[in-house]
Amino acid sequence: MRISSDGPRGRTPRALPAAPAVTAVLLPGVVILGLGLWGLDRGTIWRDEAATILVATRSLPQIHRLLGNIDAVHGLYYVLIHFVLGGQTDAYLMRLPSVLGATAAACLVAALGIRLARPRVGLWAGLLYAASPFTVYYAQEGRSYAIVAAGAAAATLMFVHCVRHPSWPAWAGYAALVTVTAWLHEFAVLVLAAHAVTLLVSRAAPVLWRGWAAAAAAAVLLVLPLADEAREQSFQVAWIRRPGWGDAEALLRLAAGHPGAVFNTTLLLAAAAVLAPSVRRGTCGLAAVALPLAVVPPAVLLTVSQWQPLYAPRYTFFAFAGLPLLVAAGADTVLRRLPERVRPSAYVQVTAGAALVAVAFWAQFPAQLRERSPESRRDDFGAVARMAERDLRSGDALLYLPKTGRRLTETYPRAVAGVRDVALKSTGARSGTLYGVDASPAELRARMACLTRVWVLFDTEAGRPGWHTRNPVELAKLALLERDFTPLTESRRRSGLLRLYERVGGPAPTCAAGAGPAAATATPTETTPESP
Repeated sequence: MRISSDGPRGRTPRALPAAPAVTAVLLPGVVILGLGLWGLDRGTIWRDEAATILVATRSLPQIHRLLGNIDAVHGLYYVLIHFVLGGQTDAYLMRLPSVLGATAAACLVAALGIRLARPRVGLWAGLLYAASPFTVYYAQEGRSYAIVAAGAAAATLMFVHCVRHPSWPAWAGYAALVTVTAWLHEFAVLVLAAHAVTLLVSRAAPVLWRGWAAAAAAAVLLVLPLADEAREQSFQVAWIRRPGWGDAEALLRLAAGHPGAVFNTTLLLAAAAVLAPSVRRGTCGLAAVALPLAVVPPAVLLTVSQWQPLYAPRYTFFAFAGLPLLVAAGADTVLRRLPERVRPSAYVQVTAGAALVAVAFWAQFPAQLRERSPESRRDDFGAVARMAERDLRSGDALLYLPKTGRRLTETYPRAVAGVRDVALKSTGARSGTLYGVDASPAELRARMACLTRVWVLFDTEAGRPGWHTRNPVELAKLALLERDFTPLTESRRRSGLLRLYERVGGPAPTCAAGAGPAAATATPTETTPESP
C-alpha cells in the first residue's frame, strides 16, 4: 500500500504511479556521496576543523580532561573522529564521516517522503536535499553538523512510525535516537519541539501525547548532564551577537537557494504543500511533519537568542530536511491538481521532477564550486602553513600572537618541524587546553632576552590594525616586540601574518640572570600534538 500525503489511511490511486521505493531512497544517497567526495580535500582547513584535529588526535584520557574545561558539547563527536583519524592530522579522513552523515540524511529524507506521501515525493525530496549547496557545505565540513542532521532525520522517521504504530519499544527507540543526536550537539534536542507541534496540528490522540511526553522526558533527562557542562562553558559562545531579521532572512536564503528563480520556486512549491487540504484528525501528514521541522528549531533558537545569544546557522542545519520535503510535496500537489487530460505519464512526471532538481543544481553551480574552494570558509590555514614551511628553518624561534595561532601549525606539523616555540610552557594535550599554556610574562621576558631574531605568527585579527587584548601574556608579547625588536620582513596570507623581528642594537645582550639557554629555548617538538 502506498501512503498518500493526506495521511496513513489514504491509498494512492492506481493512476498515480511512482518511482520504486528502493530507488527513491538510494539515488539521493548516491548523489550526495558523489558530491561530497568531489573536492573534499580543499588543501586547507579552518579554525573549527583545526579544533577537531587538535582534540581528536589526542588520547582518550587527554580528550576527557579537555572536555572538563572546554568543548564538552562536541565531546561525543571528538571521540568518534579520534577513532577515524587514528592519530593522523588528515583533513580528508576527518571529513569522511560528515560525507557519510549527509548521505544517510539524504536517504532518510527520501524515506520520510515515501512514508508520508509516495515514492516520487521521497525521490524528489531526497534529490533536492542532496543537490543543495547548503547540504554540501556541511557534508564537507570536519564538524558534527551533517551527522546531527542524519540523527534528527532518523528520529523524525521513528517519530512518524511511533505515531502510526505506537508502542513502548518504538517510543524507547525514538528517545534513544534523540538522545544520541543531542549528545552530538545539544541544540538537536529542539527536534522534540518540532515533533510536539506536529502532534498539535495533527490533533493527536491522548495516547500519542503520553508516549511522546515519556520519550521526550527521558531524552531531556539524559541530555541534562551535557547541557549543564555546556552552561559552565558558555564563554565559548560569547562571540555570538544578538540575531535580527537579517539573520533569519540569510538562513532562509541559505536553505532555499540564492538565485531568484530557485528561491522563488522553492517558496512557491513549499507554500503549495502547506496550503493543500488539511489532514484528518489523528493523522500525521507530510506538511504537519515537515513544516514544524523546518521552522520550529530555528525559530526557537532565534527567539531565545534575543536574551541569550546562541544562534548560528550551523546549529539549526538539521532542520533543513523539512524544506525539501515541502517542496517535493508541493510539486506533487501541483501535478495532482492538473486535469487528467493534460497530466503527463508517470514516467514523465518522475523524470521531469528529477530534471528540475538538476536544473536547480546547475543554477547554483557557482555556489557548488565555491563550497569546494578555500574561500568557502573563514580561514585558510593551509596557505599559512605553506607560508611558514617556506620561511621557517629548523632552530628558528617562533612566537604565536595570540597563542590560538598554534592551531594553524599544530594541524600542519611539518610546517614548524624543529622550530622553537618561545612562549610555550605546556602543550594543549598535557594541560587539558586547546592551545597550550604560555609562560608567565616574567618568564617570557627572560626567554626573549636571549633572542637576536624571532619570527612572530599573528593569527588573523591580531595582524590587523586595531586589534587589542586584555590577556597579560599577550600584552607582554606586544610590549617586548615594540620595545626591543624591529620588524624586518613579513609574509601575509588571509588567515595569518608571519613577520621576522630583529633585536634593536645588533647582537643579543647578555641574558638576564637565571635565563640560560634552557630558559630561552622550548623543545622543538612541543608544538605538535602528542600522539594518543
